[in-house]
Amino acid sequence: MNMSLMELYHSMGWFAKGIVFTLLGMSAFSFTVLIQKWWSMRKAQAETRKFAPEFSQFLEEDNLVEAIKLAESYKKSHVARVLGGALSEIRPLIQDGSVTVSDINTSERAVEREMLMTIVDLKRGLGVLATVGATAPFVGLLGTTMGIVNSFTGMATSGAGGISAIAAGVAEALITTAIGIGVAIPAVWAFNFFQTKIDNLTAEMTYTSKEMIDYLIKGVSGEFGRSRFTREFNTAGQQSISQ
Repeated sequence: MNMSLMELYHSMGWFAKGIVFTLLGMSAFSFTVLIQKWWSMRKAQAETRKFAPEFSQFLEEDNLVEAIKLAESYKKSHVARVLGGALSEIRPLIQDGSVTVSDINTSERAVEREMLMTIVDLKRGLGVLATVGATAPFVGLLGTTMGIVNSFTGMATSGAGGISAIAAGVAEALITTAIGIGVAIPAVWAFNFFQTKIDNLTAEMTYTSKEMIDYLIKGVSGEFGRSRFTREFNTAGQQSISQ
């Protein structure tokens, strides 16, 4: 079987061989992206599993300064990036002991910005997988079409007729379609897998960021200006009711 494939390859024209090399290059590119994405997500999840309990412990102790330092130390964790970026925004507020409604809104916007940047980073490379999965069969089909055209042209030139005259040329041409489908299948599988994974990570980031915002709203202690926050919040609520 291997010899027959090699013989078919050597009998291909320059255009068909170019298609084969193009498809092999697309396959190598997609597998490189696949491995990089798998490794980066594996590292992110491993760091998040270590980060989450330590971060929760610091929040329970009202030690936001150490929580920020911890988040900044976990560079690969998607959750740490979002929470660390948001907490960094309110670091000056923690230091001067005043947290207001506006400050909480600032934290929410910081969370949204960090989430957008993190999601963009997580999706980096998915376009390659989508492109390879969508175009590889068509690239192979292009090689098949040109191969069939060449077979019929050769038959017309030689004057030979019958299916036997074009069978070898059609078999040679169909190889490029088979290779194209073989390149596309793992790329599509990988794209769907990583897309689902990113959706799950996005939900995880959203949940943990909401938890942090709830902590800032409900758990701001007196030393961080809870009375000031509560007073401003109540004042804003009374004004909205009176209106």
